[in-house]
Amino acid sequence: MEFDKDLQSIQEIRNLVANAKAAQAEYAEYSQEQMDKICLAVTKACEQNLEKLAKMANEETGYGVWQDKVLKNKLGSTLTYEAFKDMKCVGILKEDKEKKLIEVGVPMGVVAALIPSTNPTSTVMYKSIICLKSGNAIIISPHPGALKCILETYKIIAQAAKSAGAPDKIVQCVSIPTMQGTDTLLKHPDIGIILATGGEAMVKAAYSSGNPALGVGPGNGPSFIEKSADIPTAIRRIFDSKTFDNGTICASEQSIVTERCIAEKVKEEAVRQGGYFLSPEESDKVGRFIMRANGTMNPKIVGRSAQVIADMAGISIPAGTRVLISPQTTVGKDNPYSREKLCPILAFYVEENWQDACKRSIEILFNEGKGHTMTIHSQDESVIREFALKKPVSRLLVNTAGALGGTGATTSLTPAFTLGCGAVGGSATSDNVSPMNLVNIRRVAYGICELSDLRKGSPAPAPVQTGVAGRTNFSYNSDAPGEAARAATYTREDVENITRAVLARLSKL
Repeated sequence: MEFDKDLQSIQEIRNLVANAKAAQAEYAEYSQEQMDKICLAVTKACEQNLEKLAKMANEETGYGVWQDKVLKNKLGSTLTYEAFKDMKCVGILKEDKEKKLIEVGVPMGVVAALIPSTNPTSTVMYKSIICLKSGNAIIISPHPGALKCILETYKIIAQAAKSAGAPDKIVQCVSIPTMQGTDTLLKHPDIGIILATGGEAMVKAAYSSGNPALGVGPGNGPSFIEKSADIPTAIRRIFDSKTFDNGTICASEQSIVTERCIAEKVKEEAVRQGGYFLSPEESDKVGRFIMRANGTMNPKIVGRSAQVIADMAGISIPAGTRVLISPQTTVGKDNPYSREKLCPILAFYVEENWQDACKRSIEILFNEGKGHTMTIHSQDESVIREFALKKPVSRLLVNTAGALGGTGATTSLTPAFTLGCGAVGGSATSDNVSPMNLVNIRRVAYGICELSDLRKGSPAPAPVQTGVAGRTNFSYNSDAPGEAARAATYTREDVENITRAVLARLSKL
């Protein structure tokens, strides 16, 4: 007998949510110290399996470099735990005795965590730890293309959490991922919040689900090399980022923008460090592989090396080429080089000065990736500040590698694999999402004064005088005694009609 996979998936979701709701109700009674103990146990279990899970992810998806995925797993577990281990998320967070105000951290409940195929195991670790730290249950919703490695990561985390005293089912994972099942999960009334990391369509589905959601849009960060920059170091950082796990982190650079006065030096250094500048004909061949007919990124190039992409496109490149670079002069949806490319491909723009480079960077971001991330390499603080004031991004990274700086590995930003894009990018947050994004703050406010205190120094309201039954006399000073006399004869219904008419008139002003 053949079972309907969609129906199985939907029923699994319903069961998972019911289990998670019950487990979270129990977990919400735990102290912060108990939750921290569980987070530590989960982190240690992840640390023991960093390499195993990295290799599984690489083998299953074909994306990236397993050695780099080990470091990503470490960022999602050890570095995440270390960043938040002393954070107070639940219970009394702050008490201001002078203002008589208390703030209480309250878990959001059941978290639906969408996991991408580009960073599967590391994102499961990161989201599980921040959910457990903040008193929430988590339901992991895997990308079908990375199901095996995500399920294995979940099993390790769930076992560690349970062994450390967490309620059973506090961490769960969907084993039958379907679109219908995911839709059921996102729209389930018992979901407290959705953490959406994945494709643009999935993030939009999360925001349109009717449940609270934190989603992130695509990255498309330009990297500006300003004339005061240390050019060899800037290129090294950009290439380190763009080749790290073959460019699968959305904060990685997507284009280089530089000034004409240093353009040749930048090109020479890029070639010296393994960059290959494509000819117009070669750019055309590679460009056909970047986007699909529907305007979305071609998954065949995601996480692939420069050599593999060159082979697919039918072009010859020098041995040892690390990054493919295409000189460009235009930006648009129909120019694949001006869009997000999660692989070692960069666009290259030359502008007359930093002001024009600033405009070009904004153009690139509004084409795709607004609100996300960009980098600048410069020693001129005045230029850096101008970029900080003008760029529509949530992260302006200075003199660092985009992929590693944006996720908090080489900067002081919060370690995260969910990078908010703010209102300009259609996201509910501009944060690197942390445990504090998964709690509500309940405020306990004591009265500090009375109505009589508020009225001190202000004119007292006129007393209401009742005249003939059913009529109200209004006492006020007026230079028009005739009008006052007539108003005194109005019924309450008259007054209400006049009020409605006045409000209607005001609304048209």
